[in-house]
Amino acid sequence: MFINQLQVRNFRNYRKLDIAFDNKVNVIIGENAQGKTNLLEAIYLLAFTKSYRTSHDRELIRWNEEFAKIAGRLVKKEDRVVPLELIFHRTGKKAKLNHLEQQRLSEYIGAMNIVMFAPEDLALVKGSPQVRRRFIDMELGQIEPLYLYHLGQYQKLLKQRNHMLKQLQFDKGADITFLHILTEQLVKHAAIILKKRFEFLKLLRKWAHPIHYDISRELEDLKIVYDSSVDVLEEDDEEKLEQKYAEAFKRNEENELRRGSTLIGPHRDDLSFYINDKDVRLYGSQGQQRTTALSLKLAEIDLIYEQVGEYPILLLDDVLSELDDFRQSHLLSTIQGKVQTFVSTTNIDGIHHETLDQASIYHVDNGMVTPG
Repeated sequence: MFINQLQVRNFRNYRKLDIAFDNKVNVIIGENAQGKTNLLEAIYLLAFTKSYRTSHDRELIRWNEEFAKIAGRLVKKEDRVVPLELIFHRTGKKAKLNHLEQQRLSEYIGAMNIVMFAPEDLALVKGSPQVRRRFIDMELGQIEPLYLYHLGQYQKLLKQRNHMLKQLQFDKGADITFLHILTEQLVKHAAIILKKRFEFLKLLRKWAHPIHYDISRELEDLKIVYDSSVDVLEEDDEEKLEQKYAEAFKRNEENELRRGSTLIGPHRDDLSFYINDKDVRLYGSQGQQRTTALSLKLAEIDLIYEQVGEYPILLLDDVLSELDDFRQSHLLSTIQGKVQTFVSTTNIDGIHHETLDQASIYHVDNGMVTPG
């Protein structure tokens, strides 16, 4: 799949932009704060409806404007054209797929598949557990839209349950029947979420292991481990997971009432990465941590292709300068000729690879984009 046209109105520092892209590699060159990352963010938003840079949609709207609009023309296999459109108002947002407004964002996400690699993704290994959970949720959500529904329901129930636990802290004699109802509902969604994560992890391991082995010149074996807040097995079916969650919540109830917070569940889980059986976060060099992050991102490309039958669009936001020559070359060779790629950079001097030699070049200056 590839996006061949992008239209932007009142988005970040762009007042108006209508641009066509190459279906192979597009290099966006510009100094800092000119709008090159904003351009990649607009494409990312078309896929996920959420930014990877802010959780506040109003920040996406150009100063003193009432709305922002992003529209794209996606071309899928057999030359099937899919129009995508997002409109952000200060009170909310609307998503249109094939010119039809979608009532749920989970019904929109998945139409366009994106793999994003930015400097902050190099912190995937050593960053907080929240970074790794977000990685799973975003990547799994675009190949399994139903996952996003269950995740949304889980987060809504989690918020209600935490609120209830805080209330019960102040009113020790209150009826906890409603807490048990919320727990029962939460457990059902938690079991589905965990099972889907296990299935995703199996696919991720399949693709990431050989990629990492290759990049490390056949010296390192990468192992990915899911760290659950509940004692479960990856082989457990959904019913067994639900049972184990129910038992764990029962055991933890007194502690949760005392703390006023939900202490177990998918929102507390994490991933661990091991190279030759050593924890990369604790004992890995910066190079090993970066290779692990790169392996995960490259694995996503093949994983998505396997699941949806098309390669995703790859966004490389100022990341090439963060990689050494060998990792740069490996990344560019992997994507060559098969993935539409957007590369943002201040310049491409010193990066010598035929993938970039054949790329379409765009210069960005103060929200204006000039091809060539």
